[in-house]
Amino acid sequence: MRALWVVPFCFTLVAGAQEWPRFRGPHGAGVAEGAALPVLFGPTKNLVWRVEVPAGKSSPIVGGDRIFLTALDGDRLATLAFDLKTGAPAWRRDLARTHAHEVFVGNDSATPTPATDGESLFVFFPDFGLVAFDLDGKERWRLPLGPFDSFYGLSASPVVHGDTVALVCDQRKGSFALAVDKRSGQVRWRVARPNAVTEAYATPVVYTPASGAPQLLVAGARRNDSYDLGTGRNLWWVGKQGISPAGSPVVFGDTLISVATGGETPEYPPFDEPLGRLDTDKDGHLSRDEAASDAEGRDHFGWMDADGDGRVTRAEWDARRDESVAEAGVVATAIGGEGDRTASNLRWRYKKSFSYLITPLVYRDTLYLVKGGGIVTTLDPRTGAVLKTGRTPEAIGSYYASPVAGDGKVYLLSEAGQVTVLKADPQWEILAVNALAEKAEATPAIAGGRLYIRTEKALYSFGGPEVVAAR
Repeated sequence: MRALWVVPFCFTLVAGAQEWPRFRGPHGAGVAEGAALPVLFGPTKNLVWRVEVPAGKSSPIVGGDRIFLTALDGDRLATLAFDLKTGAPAWRRDLARTHAHEVFVGNDSATPTPATDGESLFVFFPDFGLVAFDLDGKERWRLPLGPFDSFYGLSASPVVHGDTVALVCDQRKGSFALAVDKRSGQVRWRVARPNAVTEAYATPVVYTPASGAPQLLVAGARRNDSYDLGTGRNLWWVGKQGISPAGSPVVFGDTLISVATGGETPEYPPFDEPLGRLDTDKDGHLSRDEAASDAEGRDHFGWMDADGDGRVTRAEWDARRDESVAEAGVVATAIGGEGDRTASNLRWRYKKSFSYLITPLVYRDTLYLVKGGGIVTTLDPRTGAVLKTGRTPEAIGSYYASPVAGDGKVYLLSEAGQVTVLKADPQWEILAVNALAEKAEATPAIAGGRLYIRTEKALYSFGGPEVVAAR
């Protein structure tokens, strides 16, 4: 990979949090305090540097004096490192896929975000497995994994805690969680997740109670689980959690907040409806060619075709239809206990205005939700009470990136590359909307007073007014 455009400026690094070591930063919270952050920025304003990068949906992370991300460059699985101050390429390592399978057009093989402990970089490619590099790009170990049975593509990212790297791989069959020694890559435990019989995409979070061992908290389809991080023992679980969680769980005190989709009625019509429209040869099932005449059928055919035989039967359609009936919403549950805690741990559930694709943000005792159309809702994270619902009218498109926060500001990135900056408050206000004019789906990173944003074309570093003054 060559840098097509790097624009370095001279500046003094502002004191503050210098690390963003995993998806959504420290502890997966999406928050970095300790330094001023910009309100106004773009290609010609408060730009520290910009470097073009290959395609990929993974989010950038920061460790030491480097920023890292992964990409899919042709048929190569690429891991990239850049100098944090200048954006200059530091190194790139390419891997060849060991397997590949059909994946939804809206996803790719570089969706999971890397993680770092400040000494090593841990990368997960579903078409390869787990790989560890040192921060200078020397490979330390690799752990082959897969192939997987996930039409929409595995998206959960690895997390590091202590001397352990943990990963969750939920799929249509054969779901599991595992923990490996971060120095050697040796598997410490791998446990089956027999209740995870459909796809889920959420990155887990590690919770350490006041007394007791760290727990790996996993948001899966229909239930959330806690595993002892040291042994893999399933400590407790909470059911009635909806399906297809993509937004990751967040911890607020002793409460776990998660998102999932579903409905009281089936999402899909009875099979006779698409059959009547699309079954041109009248053989009682839908072939790939028949489904291709319908936009939704074409793009999502592999989801319905569970056995991969090139046709959707009534039984397959009905299974997906039945599966879509589930308890949806933003759900807050108490952390702790033993065994099934479905009846006892629920604290509140909110169903009205949320996205199961986007991780909630808890910042300064306020819960922020964003969904398509630029709709922003704040809740009291203790009770689920609605504080404010409104819209960012200049950025009303689709949203896939999760909100992040720092310096009293909340940043919302739309698919169209518009970044809304909110004044952090239960009754939030819009401070600015900044246009990057490039498609964007990755969650931004914040470190050292800089905001890092990945678009489909480039990786940006933005700084505040002190950067302009220091040039």
